[in-house]
Amino acid sequence: MKVTKKQYDIMVIGSGVVGSAIARELSRYELKVGVLEKELDVVCETSGRNSGVLHAGFNNRPGSLMAKFCVEGNLGFDQVAKELNIPFKRTGKLVTGFTDEDIEVLKELKEKGDKNGVPGLEIVSEKRIKELAPNVEGKAALYSPMTGILDPFIYTIALAENACENGVDFYLGREVTNIERKEECYEITTSKETYYSKWVINSAGLNSDKVARMVGVTDYTIYPCRGEYFILDQKAGKYLEIPAYPVPNKKEGGLGIHLTPSIHGNVFIGPSAQYIDENDNYSATEEVMDMLVREGQKILPQIKREHFIRNFSGIRPKLVSKEKGGYADFVIEEREEIPNVINLVGIESPGLTSAVPIARCVVEKIKNKETLKENKDFNPIRKGIVRFSEQCEEKQAELINENPDYGEIICRCETVTKAEIMQAVKNPLGVETVTGIKYRTRAMMGRCQGGYCQTRIAEIIMREKNKNVNEVTYSRDNGQMFLRKVR
Repeated sequence: MKVTKKQYDIMVIGSGVVGSAIARELSRYELKVGVLEKELDVVCETSGRNSGVLHAGFNNRPGSLMAKFCVEGNLGFDQVAKELNIPFKRTGKLVTGFTDEDIEVLKELKEKGDKNGVPGLEIVSEKRIKELAPNVEGKAALYSPMTGILDPFIYTIALAENACENGVDFYLGREVTNIERKEECYEITTSKETYYSKWVINSAGLNSDKVARMVGVTDYTIYPCRGEYFILDQKAGKYLEIPAYPVPNKKEGGLGIHLTPSIHGNVFIGPSAQYIDENDNYSATEEVMDMLVREGQKILPQIKREHFIRNFSGIRPKLVSKEKGGYADFVIEEREEIPNVINLVGIESPGLTSAVPIARCVVEKIKNKETLKENKDFNPIRKGIVRFSEQCEEKQAELINENPDYGEIICRCETVTKAEIMQAVKNPLGVETVTGIKYRTRAMMGRCQGGYCQTRIAEIIMREKNKNVNEVTYSRDNGQMFLRKVR
């Protein structure tokens, strides 16, 4: 039997939000592009484990790539959201201060933002704070009207699915273990197969330093920094319609414990900032959880324990150690001695906001070496799953008439129908995990956190994907949900 060699023009390693954005930008050209991802979906790590904020760019050093790409990403996001059908809203944002020292920091942030080209920044009084967010406390605040909120899961998935629909090959569950230069291309060995590519784009996030070392770049070390969050029930959403942040701690290199309304009506409290040794330790700690409650109630006193429905954590791929603190700039670089390799290292916040401008920067670097021919069949439009709960009664009736599966509710908390679950199961990337369905539909994200619908979703996956009960995985390889038949 003849084995076909998996040969590509460009191979992207890592399919978080930046890797997926790169893949989509590359699909605008007549190129054979592949993406390698060690997880079973495109949004299992940093890209999905964050506050879901579209940052304005006033917290980044003037002249830095962080500042440049954050502002570009913010200003251009309306078009991206329209093309990809992403839930998104420009809410504005308050950075609140309580002391004279805080107010000086707010002035510094505004000056920095003005230099970066952030529109509309202003220092507002306590009275104006109450007009913008009646339940938020503070003596003064920096108000940023351009800040927004989005669904980071859907954003990353949309970028990847649109790239896939435009011809990019996604290989999930393939962890890169070795890269070796072979004549005019690179041999890329993974946990399952070997691939060959003229170009290698390292967008491996928390593992970007390891991938860089595989191609001979040993300058960088990622310092994992874990941030823990609480999620509040949608009942708490009525208290907060605008992200509210404290004055940032310059030493910690984070934005402090803040409160962020989600695009779907929940509220996030967090994140903490704790340097850890492992880049995959997503544990939650009682001490930090208690701290999140205390700090959150300082800004929003209406928060009660009964509002808390879930906690999670994310890990930032920082390029600065705990001892040094603060931020390092994004690294997006080529080296003459290592041809046709672009390393992206230390892409932390505001990486979500900056993803598309970063991707365009990568494409420009390739254009400096290659003549790229436009893909005339490229389609920037991605149609998302129609959410039944967001439709008017007339539209709901129309959907049910067209497809009776819209009349069967699978997730009661979020009113997710069987039709939506089926669309998610048949996603373009071929994702088969339970969280893959969760991230695409919001099933299991409500008050009961899957207590009612999780087994029903597993049953649908088994039937549609012809799986046995012990083959259903929650999120990762070897993450089987059931050992034997359950009721």
